[in-house]
Amino acid sequence: MAAMSTRGDLHDLRHHGDVEMRDGAEGLIDLAVNVRTGTPPEWLRARIADSLCGLAAYPDGRAARAAVAARHGLPVERVLLTAGAAEAFVLLARALPVKRPVIVHPQFTEPESALRDAGHSVRRVLLGVADGFVLDPGAVPEDADLVMIGNPTNPTSVLHPADAIAKLARPGRTLVVDEAFMDAVPGEPEALAGRTDVPGLVVLRSLTKTWGLAGLRIGYVLAEPETVAALGRAQPLWPVSTPALAAAEACMSPDALAEAERAACRTAVERAHLLAGLAEFEEIRTVEAARGPFVLAHMTRADAVRARLRTLGFATRRGDTFPGLDTDWLRLAVRDRTTTNRFLQALDQSLTAVGC
Repeated sequence: MAAMSTRGDLHDLRHHGDVEMRDGAEGLIDLAVNVRTGTPPEWLRARIADSLCGLAAYPDGRAARAAVAARHGLPVERVLLTAGAAEAFVLLARALPVKRPVIVHPQFTEPESALRDAGHSVRRVLLGVADGFVLDPGAVPEDADLVMIGNPTNPTSVLHPADAIAKLARPGRTLVVDEAFMDAVPGEPEALAGRTDVPGLVVLRSLTKTWGLAGLRIGYVLAEPETVAALGRAQPLWPVSTPALAAAEACMSPDALAEAERAACRTAVERAHLLAGLAEFEEIRTVEAARGPFVLAHMTRADAVRARLRTLGFATRRGDTFPGLDTDWLRLAVRDRTTTNRFLQALDQSLTAVGC
């Protein structure tokens, strides 16, 4: 069953996977950051490079905004371009009249950080491992006027049914769904992006993960025009750079969407291989319903295993900074089969070394 919590002092909400790849990480294979390897592709690099000729002019987001709207079958008034999903979290926390926010955990911690930084008291709904971290809409308090959930959820990789999430909608409530990893799911079967029949719905998307653009900062919000206008008024002038706008427009093309779908299908195959390999270890339990480009794994002394893996050349994401998890969890990015096989060998050695 899901549990309620109001405590916010037990986890490092600002810790993210990139920390694992900073100082002293030279030569490590990155299983900590959920960005697709081999990205951005050459054609996208070229589009970004071409945009540099226009840097003397102020950014004009109209074409990119129209491209995003067309991709989701929405009017442009329902689209707001942002400097990554992280900016959207800050805008939601500061621009909307929120009084009783609730975060469904475990999930990406920046939404809660943004709310707390804006002075809000945040309640947590903690999904349980016994239930496979699956959403129970009835666990969310009725008086919540803002609810945030990821789909598929980082770090559990669980893909919640769109209908279950839609049941969270209420008059006077803003329902925020972080779909940063949805384009990594073949066919996007549970996507709410493009839906206009769910009151108060706000969907966040990012180009970071599939296209390898973490350093460019580009994402977008899909919401009711009134919400888009309110968030837009809180943005500074020209919040998204010209190169980021060029990338956004390019990634909405039919060819780009087809490439993303092929990548999602490859990821699904490689994820199945990783899960099968992990299932060979008696010491490890995984969230088998994983649908994202990462897997959540439980093992005794995972913190020690993670440290040992670093000595063997692999960086993994610690789980204890996510509310609802502890030091016995690791998040593992899905990689190609060769990398996964090498990782499984290193994991075997690490488990033996720490006495699991």
